[in-house]
Amino acid sequence: MESPVEETKANQPFKAKQKFEGKVLKTSLQGVLVDIGSPVPAFLHISQVIDLKDPKAPVQNAESLLKVDDTVTVWIKRVAKDHISLTMIEPLAYEWRDLKPEMALKGTIVRLESFGAFVEIGAERPGLVHVSELAHNFVRTPQEIVKVGDEVDVMVLEVDRRKKQIKLSVKALLEAPEEEAFEAQKPGRRGKKAKVEVVEEEAEEVIPDPTFMEIALRQAMDRAEKRKPEIVARSKKQRMMDENAEDIFERTLKSKQTDD
Repeated sequence: MESPVEETKANQPFKAKQKFEGKVLKTSLQGVLVDIGSPVPAFLHISQVIDLKDPKAPVQNAESLLKVDDTVTVWIKRVAKDHISLTMIEPLAYEWRDLKPEMALKGTIVRLESFGAFVEIGAERPGLVHVSELAHNFVRTPQEIVKVGDEVDVMVLEVDRRKKQIKLSVKALLEAPEEEAFEAQKPGRRGKKAKVEVVEEEAEEVIPDPTFMEIALRQAMDRAEKRKPEIVARSKKQRMMDENAEDIFERTLKSKQTDD
């Protein structure tokens, strides 16, 4: 007669994270041999044995916790060709590599802070729903929307494996509220549509690009403007020279008339 384990697990493919209620076949210093109905030995190493009364306490001797014929809850940790490795530590539902943006998950609120809510989703650590991602409308504090223990549907927004951060959103899975009608299009008090003031935009003045001749003229004017002080000085100097020459000529002429 087949054992209950054999009846329920016969011909079933074995893969990582599968849960079994196995039967202890043998204990040793290295660990425990467990019957999960597999065609190859299934071994629970001492490092994967936990004390259910104190899960954080180190286990030095598996025989002190498990006896032959005991029923033990285990999960498959790894499947090899000649054996299956088991663990009493419940595996994560999602590894870091499993989490992708836009994944929809179910979780439980485990902690509330002023800036958001932490949600247990079965990953290495809870994800954070920022207060702005709890609802489409304004939320002052997370307590207005959720409380510890609430089950929520969330969407993965971002995963940072290096910083060990998972950003989630609740509102991403909620239907967005309809946008309010534009104020100017609302009916008036008498049931008539309010007038919508149409403001005509002034035509922008188009300034044509300057022609080649205009550019040349502007450059010539700029050069003349820059040389203006030089031209004025030269003109003044020339005027003084002319006045001096005229003065010399007049003195010479007067002197000749006197001599005559």
